[in-house]
Amino acid sequence: MKIAVTYDRGMIFQHFGHTEFFKIYEVMDKEITAAEVVATDGNGHGALAGFLKSCGVNVLICGGIGGGAQNALTSAGILFYGGVSGLADEAVKAYLNGTLNFDPFVKCNHHEHEHGEGHTCGSHDCGSHD
Repeated sequence: MKIAVTYDRGMIFQHFGHTEFFKIYEVMDKEITAAEVVATDGNGHGALAGFLKSCGVNVLICGGIGGGAQNALTSAGILFYGGVSGLADEAVKAYLNGTLNFDPFVKCNHHEHEHGEGHTCGSHDCGSHD
């Protein structure tokens, strides 16, 4: 199994569609056997689902994630757990132990209005984007 986490300097990056890196963990028998940080090469939002599928990812752990990206992940056969924050390594361990704290109703709703109006991605304010 492969688990991907939106990644920024050890932490779970809080906006799926803008993540520049994933940390991808290989898991066997609920133990992490390998991990590497991979660049998204500028792919964003829906294209990231295809990127993760091409990497063989089965599960995604992330912060905020919009409905379109959720649909793309579901279509790609990737389970996702959004609304997660904190250290990436600890989140994967929690997932493997069945104790991951996530929000099954997470939505990043900033695409419904102009940037700069203030929006939320999950339970945080991720500010405006360039």
